[in-house]
Amino acid sequence: MNDTTLETALIGGGCFWCTEAIFQSLRGVVQVLPGYAGGRRENPSYEQVCTGTTGHAEVVEIKFNPAEISYGDLLHIFYTTHDPTTLDRQGNDVGTQYRSVIFALNDAQANTAREVTKEIVDAQIWPDPIVTELAGPTHFWEAEEKHHDYFARNPETGYCSAVVAPKVAKARKLYKDRLKSDS
Repeated sequence: MNDTTLETALIGGGCFWCTEAIFQSLRGVVQVLPGYAGGRRENPSYEQVCTGTTGHAEVVEIKFNPAEISYGDLLHIFYTTHDPTTLDRQGNDVGTQYRSVIFALNDAQANTAREVTKEIVDAQIWPDPIVTELAGPTHFWEAEEKHHDYFARNPETGYCSAVVAPKVAKARKLYKDRLKSDS
């Protein structure tokens, strides 16, 4: 498969270590990169983003094959594997950098994001209102190498075992029919 058949999604569901680990295991997902988007500073560092003053969110850039998994499917998984009802937080991670956000890269993605959000609201999956931000295209800044494959490389650390592992387990249970054969 060449890169011209791939599409890109850019989403933030709190800590990018969780989001990266969830989406890496899905069939049709070719690459997941952690990074930063939606802020005011060029090429921000993790430390700068963690201050909450740059305007960036921790995000993942997902390269996927739409013949195997649709953008809408990715958003359904996104909405059911993090809490889209808490403003600027996921669990104990608090700040605008942990906001729930979808950066639609074109009009078709924006339309799909609105449709999927409505489906999730109508299905009453969450008891509270969804506060996920729908934003337009933005620059993606890839995170430092130490953040790539973080959960796979550090499963025994406290944060990974307490926060990332349960989210990954939930996703694998909910979407076992969509997992890559090696997951």
